[in-house]
Amino acid sequence: MSVDTMDLLARDSGLLWHPYASLDAGARYSVSAARGSRITLEDGQGGSHEVIDGMASWWSMVHGYRNPALDAAAHAQIDRFSHVMFGGLTHEPAVELAERLVAMAPGDLQHVFLADSGSISVEVALKLALQYQDASGKPERQRFLALRGGYHGDTFAAMSICDPVDGMHAAFAPLGSRQVFLPRPPAARHTGSGDWEFDAEELERWEAEARSIAAEHAGELAGIVCEPVLQGAGGMHIYPPRVLNVLREIADRHELLLIVDEIATGFGRTGKLFAVEWAGVEPDVMCVGKALTGGYLSLAAMMCTPKVARAMGSGGGSSGSALLHGPTFMGNPLACAVACASLDLLAGPDGAGSGSAPWRAQVARLERGLRTALEPARELAGVKDVRVLGGVGVIQLHEPVRVAEVTRVAVEHGAWVRPFRDLVYVMPPYICTDDELRVLGSALTEAVGAVHGA
Repeated sequence: MSVDTMDLLARDSGLLWHPYASLDAGARYSVSAARGSRITLEDGQGGSHEVIDGMASWWSMVHGYRNPALDAAAHAQIDRFSHVMFGGLTHEPAVELAERLVAMAPGDLQHVFLADSGSISVEVALKLALQYQDASGKPERQRFLALRGGYHGDTFAAMSICDPVDGMHAAFAPLGSRQVFLPRPPAARHTGSGDWEFDAEELERWEAEARSIAAEHAGELAGIVCEPVLQGAGGMHIYPPRVLNVLREIADRHELLLIVDEIATGFGRTGKLFAVEWAGVEPDVMCVGKALTGGYLSLAAMMCTPKVARAMGSGGGSSGSALLHGPTFMGNPLACAVACASLDLLAGPDGAGSGSAPWRAQVARLERGLRTALEPARELAGVKDVRVLGGVGVIQLHEPVRVAEVTRVAVEHGAWVRPFRDLVYVMPPYICTDDELRVLGSALTEAVGAVHGA
C-alpha cells in the first residue's frame, strides 16, 4: 500500500490543483476508505491512519460516510436514470425535493431554483435581485450591501460580495468595488443555555453605522447579503442575532431584498434548522447547499418568496419574466434523490416540523461535547479564544496557523482537520459519538500545544 500511495501522491503533484494551493503543492495523504465519521489516510511512508473527519468533508457529510439510507437512495435512482436535462422536463426527485424544502424553510419561501453548487446558488440569488428591482421599475439598483468578514463562494459575482480586503479573494479586490460593505458585526458568544453574550454598546454603534451607510446608498442597492449568525470561511465569526433584525428592518425601509446565505449554516449546524431562526427573521431569498445531499453529491438551492416571484412573473423590466440562469446539471435526479433521503434523516419519521427531529438531539449533543472537549485548549499559551456554536468548535490562535505541522500532529492523534488563517476548528458529522468528540478535542489541543506552544 505504501508504494502505491507514494506513487499516487507523486502523480497528483503537478497534475491536479487542490483548493487554494499551488499546482506543485499536491496532497499529503490519500484516502483509501471511509465509513461513518472516519476516513482512512495513507501517508506514502507506509503509515495508515484511521482518523475522525472533523471537517465532515467541508461541512457537508453530516450523516457520515457510506450511510445506508443515502447509499440506497443513490442506487435506486441510478437504476432508473441518473440525469436528464431540466429544460422543458421535470421528474419526481426534483419536485419532491422542492416540496420538502418549501415545507421546512423559514418564512414564506415557496419557490425553488436548483443549482449545481452553493456558489452558483448565490450567483442566481444576485441575478434574481437585480431582475426583481428591474421588474419593479428600479433598474438603477445594481449594487449589494454586504458584511465585512463574509464569504459567499469563489465564482465572480459571489466573490464581489465577499470581504474585499481581509477575505479569501483579496487578489480580486476590484470586483468588490461595485458593492457596499458594512463593518463586520461585533462578536458574540452563545452560552449553550440559549443566551447570547455580546457588547451591547458595540452593537449599538454598529447598528447606527449600518443604518447610515444603507441610507446613503439606498437608491443604488438591490439587496442585502449575509451569512446569518456565523460567518464561516471569513473567520468562523459568531455575531449577535439582533444583527439580522437590523438588516431586515433596513431592507424593508429601503425596499431591498434580504438574501441569507445558509449554505454552511443550514440544516441544523448552528443549533437551529436554519440560522436565521435565531432572530426570528424571514428572508426574501435563501441559499442552501453543502449538507443538502449529506455530502454525497454537489447540489444547492435558491429559494424566494411569492412577492419576489410575482414581480419576476410580471414580465416588467428589460429581461422579461425568465430568471436568466440554467445549469446543464440543474435538478440532477441523482442528487435530488439523495437530498430527499438526507432530509428524511434530518427530519425523522415525524417530518421537518417535529420538535424531536433527529438533527436537534444530534447537534445539541455535538455542542455539549465540543464545549467540554475543547475547553482544555483555552489554557494553552498560543490560544486567543475558544468558541462553540451548535456543531461548530473553534480554537483561535494569536498567530497564523502552521497548517502542515498542526495537521500532521492532529492526524497522529486521530483527527483530520483543515486549519486556515489563525483558526483550528471542527464542524464534524452529526453522527459523531461522545468518544469521537473527545478524540477530536484531545487531538486539536495536542496539535495546537505541540506546534504553537503549550
